[in-house]
Amino acid sequence: MREETPEQTAPLRSGYTTGSCATATSLAAARLLLLGETSERAEIVLPKGQSVTMTLSFCRRIADETDAAEAGVIKDAGDDPDVTHGALVFAQVRLSDEPGVRFHAGPGVGTVTRAGLALAVGEPAINPMPRQMMTGHLEALAESTGYPGGFEVSIGVENGEALAQKTMNPRLGIVGGLSILGTTGIVRPFSCSAYIASIHQGIDVARANGYRHIAACTGNQSEDAMRAHYGLPDIALIEMGDFAGAVLKHLRRAPVDKLSLCGGFGKLSKLAAGHMDLHSRNSSIDLPLLAVWAADAGASVALQAAIRAANTSQEALGLARAEGIALGDIVCRRARGVALDVVPRGTEVETFAIDRQGNIIGSAA
Repeated sequence: MREETPEQTAPLRSGYTTGSCATATSLAAARLLLLGETSERAEIVLPKGQSVTMTLSFCRRIADETDAAEAGVIKDAGDDPDVTHGALVFAQVRLSDEPGVRFHAGPGVGTVTRAGLALAVGEPAINPMPRQMMTGHLEALAESTGYPGGFEVSIGVENGEALAQKTMNPRLGIVGGLSILGTTGIVRPFSCSAYIASIHQGIDVARANGYRHIAACTGNQSEDAMRAHYGLPDIALIEMGDFAGAVLKHLRRAPVDKLSLCGGFGKLSKLAAGHMDLHSRNSSIDLPLLAVWAADAGASVALQAAIRAANTSQEALGLARAEGIALGDIVCRRARGVALDVVPRGTEVETFAIDRQGNIIGSAA
């Protein structure tokens, strides 16, 4: 769970997805093979029609292979908190007599081992849009050069297997490395589109493997609380971070029988106030509103004033508990009501709030 922090007001910079990097590098390697061009840059067209040029780290033939080349680029995610920012993404391309494009997991790219993802079990973790981007560029190159054959494309990420441990890939059943992601080709600053996609994938994988009760948690401590409370396996624990809305809205398309929402008291208070993005840049803890809720439960005028003047939500919680006001339960009830307004009818929803030590200090069902 993140600490309570001020909003980010500085201008933020966009970046490019691993799918865009894979497209640029596979195209550069293929151009070297078919045209003999050793490039320093690669220009690609993104799914929405924008043309972008990416600077290559290298573009070269693979030693001892006559019909193979490789190219690499340093991933620039802009100001998005992306685990792959600064990583070397590379493609190795080999010519084939068989037309078409076939994809392989190179070093640092994972393989799908569980049902429920957009890719079949056994496939390299290269998502559909990056595959479409690479296929379109390579087939256009083949047509323009009169090349009748096809391409074997291996995508890799340097140190990708270690980086994948910082993502949800192991829980999703993607083993051996990272996923190659992207739907637009562009990483919007702090949009965390890859994170949201992983949340959706986590729910889909849990459902596909028979789990109809999932727990969506804001961080490690809330996961530990749900693991201890229910004994749920990792596959049924969805790390939603700040993106409560991504969980609730996806359940409309991929319903479950029971949803347990668990997070820090401050995060849950934001959901209780109707916010779907719980990060401090998009929503703030409303101490005056907490004071109003405490008043409804019988808080004294002095306590209401103290809650409004508190430095943090945790201080407000402590003040309320000292006077016997179950502010944790109040927040959980209101957060549950917000969630019930979003999820499909018939979905059982319960909410839990934890303190900074990971102890459950409020719940509603």
